[in-house]
Amino acid sequence: MESKPLELGLLRSFSPLDGLKAENLHRLARQATLRELGAGRQLFKEGDRDRRTFFLVSGVVELVHEGQTVLVIRGGSPEARNALGPGQPRRYGARVVSERIEYLSIDSDMLDVMLTWDQTGSYEVSELAQAGEDYVGSDDWMTTLLQTKALHRIPPANIQAIFMRMQRVEYRSGDIVIKQGDEGDYFYVIVKGKCAVTRETPLNRAGIRLAELSMGDTFGEEALISDAKRNANVTMLTDGTLMRLGKEDFRTLLNEPMLQWVDGDKAKAIVASGGVWLDVRLPSEFESHHLEGALNLPLYFIRLKLKSLDRNVHYVVCCDTGRRSSAGAYILSERGFHASVLRDGLNTLPPATKE
Repeated sequence: MESKPLELGLLRSFSPLDGLKAENLHRLARQATLRELGAGRQLFKEGDRDRRTFFLVSGVVELVHEGQTVLVIRGGSPEARNALGPGQPRRYGARVVSERIEYLSIDSDMLDVMLTWDQTGSYEVSELAQAGEDYVGSDDWMTTLLQTKALHRIPPANIQAIFMRMQRVEYRSGDIVIKQGDEGDYFYVIVKGKCAVTRETPLNRAGIRLAELSMGDTFGEEALISDAKRNANVTMLTDGTLMRLGKEDFRTLLNEPMLQWVDGDKAKAIVASGGVWLDVRLPSEFESHHLEGALNLPLYFIRLKLKSLDRNVHYVVCCDTGRRSSAGAYILSERGFHASVLRDGLNTLPPATKE
């Protein structure tokens, strides 16, 4: 199967690729491949666990379940905007019924990480609530950290371990703490000084100022949760002191205790008792299929739309795989919301539960 170079316009014709920022779409174009397959060939088989995402560009494919054709999809049709037979293991097989087809083949994990990175908001920061004048003036970083909502649901033994494993780092004005595009390595808490958050774009390499952070603010967690690259620069505006926690310690001591993972049956029971599905995928993905009664709040909007959520509601956060939803649930949990994460995502639920 011969591969061909890709055009961005072609990628934008599919969901959720159409929601990616231009720079990430360029990255995807270098990783995805356009291939051909002849009549009668199988693109994938029922039950496959191939970890690939396929989009039909041209030609005709039939989806087959237990030997019976359940759907015929033509390239360029509305049905072809979405991935062919998503979910692992495959619930359907896909067979070519036209003379040939052209299709996109993308590594599913890479696509999911890229979507998560793209949607982690306009900057990689979570500003934690401050607790009055004494908090602002305190020079005790342990007291500062304990007064943040992020630790309110952490087991006491974990808090002690966090204090023991955190490293104190002194910075000078102008020092770069996090560089956009780097791998995530640490979670940071500002205990003294101020930082600026900037994001580079193709039109502004110097960076657009997104936020100014001060004592008590934290940053860096989203790249650690989603296994994505840093999506912003963080630079010291003044001399200052930061406490940092390594990636694996963060996941074990801070991230995991704050995340409540639930399987499909438990999630449905929560919703039946008054909870709400909170789908953090892009609107185009949501429109393709979603759970009945679900609220769509894309991951990159969560910080901006917190006031629209009800603190008395138990939210079950979901996406295709659980990666984006875990990042979303962490943000909600550290802000005091009651949020659980659908384990392994929507792909694990039977088709009957979706619209």
